[in-house]
Amino acid sequence: MIIVAGWVRMAPEDIERLRSAAIAMMHATQTSEPGCLDYAFSVDLAEPGLLRVIERWQDEAALAAHFATPHMAAFNAAMAGAAITGASIKAYAGDEVRTIMAL
Repeated sequence: MIIVAGWVRMAPEDIERLRSAAIAMMHATQTSEPGCLDYAFSVDLAEPGLLRVIERWQDEAALAAHFATPHMAAFNAAMAGAAITGASIKAYAGDEVRTIMAL
């Protein structure tokens, strides 16, 4: 399993402008990419200009295919207008999973 986690910092108004594109990206990724196990963006509660990214992929091939999708191209085009002031997104390989909380 590949876990992608990180953040992108931009003005809160840029996050609002990108909201519909981000929702479309999440929906398209979750519903049309077979190797996608989880894919989400969220706005940090303490810092409204911080967009959090969390993804889980079946394998490297699924992640590589994700970067070649039309919805990724559309999302990258939408992001091009944002004034990004910082970013850190990393991929981790990991198959060991333990439950910390569940209901």
